[in-house]
Amino acid sequence: MKKAAVMVYPMFSMQEISCTTELFKFYDKEIVTFSAGREPVKSEDGFTILPDMVFEEFRREDFDCLVLPGIWDPLPVMLDERNIRFLERFRGDDCLVIGSISSSPLLLGKAGLLEGKRFTHGLFEEFLDAFPVVPREGVVRTYLVEDGNLITAHGGAFREFAAAVARKVGIDCGDTVFSGMAGKDYTEEDFIFHFPPEDMEEVRADWARCLEEAGLQG
Repeated sequence: MKKAAVMVYPMFSMQEISCTTELFKFYDKEIVTFSAGREPVKSEDGFTILPDMVFEEFRREDFDCLVLPGIWDPLPVMLDERNIRFLERFRGDDCLVIGSISSSPLLLGKAGLLEGKRFTHGLFEEFLDAFPVVPREGVVRTYLVEDGNLITAHGGAFREFAAAVARKVGIDCGDTVFSGMAGKDYTEEDFIFHFPPEDMEEVRADWARCLEEAGLQG
């Protein structure tokens, strides 16, 4: 299975892509974060992450998708030419799945990746007026749009976005994978969980090793 690349930049929204990355991890798809520099990047949610790689280290043959989170203030990220030069590499690449949510289509527009595409976004209209890099003729006023290899979504559709991107890279999941639990009928048995028996022995061995290393094994 090929890897998933996630762009990170100052004040990116971790929340908007957390369902996407959760699906990737659940289905054993490796995630690699990329940034313009090696310094820690703080999200708008208050979390700080250390990027795995810089853009120059990206090997196209290792990846089948690129995910762009939204940004509260996309202007500084858009004006950083390192971000745009990285995205420009994917012009005409119809095999790389690109998932872009909330305000991040502004970056795709600046890099010329929205030409001839149908897409949606979560940008304020005033941003579009001030920075006319997004081709308005391609905008579809809805929560999620798929056009070929491009998947775009409003920030509030982060669950639907996750499912769409995951399915596009071959992960078998339904539309309701993140539908929530409220409003459904459950029994007590629905909240009794068992670990797969075939894996339990390996887990017990790991536990025993950890306890021994901690000096807690009797």
